[in-house]
Amino acid sequence: MRIMTISSRGRQSVILRLAALALCQAALAFAQAPSSASGYVGSNVCRTCHADIWLNFYKNPHYKSIASGKEAPERTGCEGCHGPGQAHVQAGGGRNTIPRAFSLLTPKQALETCLTCHSSDFGKVNIRRSDHTLNDVACNSCHSIHRSPVPKYLLAKRQSELCYTCHATVRAQFDMPSKHRVNEGFVQCSDCHNPHGAFAPVWRMSQRPRMVDQAAGNEEPCLKCHSDKRGPFVYEHPPVRIEGCETCHFPHGSTNTRLLRRPVVFTLCLQCHNGAGDFGTHNVGIPVASSSHNLLDPRYQRCTTCHVRIHGSNSDGFFLR
Repeated sequence: MRIMTISSRGRQSVILRLAALALCQAALAFAQAPSSASGYVGSNVCRTCHADIWLNFYKNPHYKSIASGKEAPERTGCEGCHGPGQAHVQAGGGRNTIPRAFSLLTPKQALETCLTCHSSDFGKVNIRRSDHTLNDVACNSCHSIHRSPVPKYLLAKRQSELCYTCHATVRAQFDMPSKHRVNEGFVQCSDCHNPHGAFAPVWRMSQRPRMVDQAAGNEEPCLKCHSDKRGPFVYEHPPVRIEGCETCHFPHGSTNTRLLRRPVVFTLCLQCHNGAGDFGTHNVGIPVASSSHNLLDPRYQRCTTCHVRIHGSNSDGFFLR
């Protein structure tokens, strides 16, 4: 059995012939591109030159605009985002001939282009007033429409790495001993935050970290996972209900156990229960030294040993066991 081999010169000849054939096909596509008064030529013309994008475009969520076959030309395929391609085809390429080349658009123009289709998405109704938009972070700053390396949302990077690009201080917090396990992949930034902007909150007098998403009933996103703290309780702990979880906890990471803001529990409690004015339990503060609450004695320095229902109780107004 003879095995056919091709010399180096023969391989070069084959490659040159294939390249010439591809150029001829491209030229033929340019010549045969359908013209219309609107300037739309269809995505089939685009794939002649942009084969690297087209070959994977069927896995892109935007491909459904082509697959449905029901969308208007201005909302179909490549031209749905980039605008009519007739001038681009007739010019033989060049990004300056693309009506909407995202590399040339301002952040506001890129946003408005995406909202042509995505404005009806409930999760994006606050995007124009979100901190990202106000700081010129456009859609294509975080999303890679054609070459996304992740399976969801067409992100330009893995979600946590993408957020860390700007939020370096938060990255440091997730390296602390007590933390939410974002780096390990158990929690995502979008589990708590809406990067497209969130509604006005109902806790902390509306003063809260920006773009924090809400759980059911306009509650803090912490309750999505920590549902046992939800309530309602017969005896509410006012800071929990009014000020929110961040009164006592750092949300990202802490050097203290349970993400607490202070290393010793009683020092955290004494921030409010200090006997000043009307602060304290039932308008009475906690004395530093007494027979029942001698806070100089280590036995009494862990308040939650007795006050175990500190997030709220259905049986005791002092949150006892």
